[in-house]
Amino acid sequence: MPLFRPVILRIFVSGLILKKMADDYLGRKMEEYLARTASGPRNRRPLATLGRLLLKNRSHRGYDARFVVRGDQLRRIIGVNAKIPSARNQQVLRFRPVLADEAPKVLPHIRLGGALPELHLPLPGTEPNAFIIICSTVAEDRYVDIDLGISAQSMLLQAVEIGLNGICIGAFDKEPIRREFGLDAEPLLILALGKGIEKIELTEIGSDGDRAYYRKNGTHYVPKVRLEDLLIG
Repeated sequence: MPLFRPVILRIFVSGLILKKMADDYLGRKMEEYLARTASGPRNRRPLATLGRLLLKNRSHRGYDARFVVRGDQLRRIIGVNAKIPSARNQQVLRFRPVLADEAPKVLPHIRLGGALPELHLPLPGTEPNAFIIICSTVAEDRYVDIDLGISAQSMLLQAVEIGLNGICIGAFDKEPIRREFGLDAEPLLILALGKGIEKIELTEIGSDGDRAYYRKNGTHYVPKVRLEDLLIG
């Protein structure tokens, strides 16, 4: 029996040490939890609700040139197309990601800010450095256009969720873009993506209000018809 006493004693002491370590760990975690809850909801990251994403999803025409969009970010944005609805479930859209090294092949063939031609947007040094060229494998029709709208909005919302901004570009030179990237499918729309640097605000208007966007004192204003005037009956 005396031979077993040191072993039993060591086991007992080890158990006490492990218990103390566990108590200390749980105590620290409880303190961290109490500190987080005591700080209140103001320090918590807001939930990415649809309403917040829609408000943040503004069309930026100027970007931070120091921020370079990564390939995995474009892939994540394009990835929403494997989950969204498709008219007749035809799924004919295809996507060509364009990173910074190929951006110069796109920039000469796009036009931004059609309502503000005097500004010649984007301003020098604020050009986007990443794009997604949305193409169709069949001739464009109303069903392709339905898919195009769903796809573009979904990708822009995904971009906002991961901290980026973007804009849909319909004013571009199709044939040069097709040649530059060797596209067999027809390019329909281009998304520009990056870190937007513009201050953009929505303004409420009636159904007969002027819908042209404008800039004043460094802020880009976008008129939106109020809900009451969107309803029928």
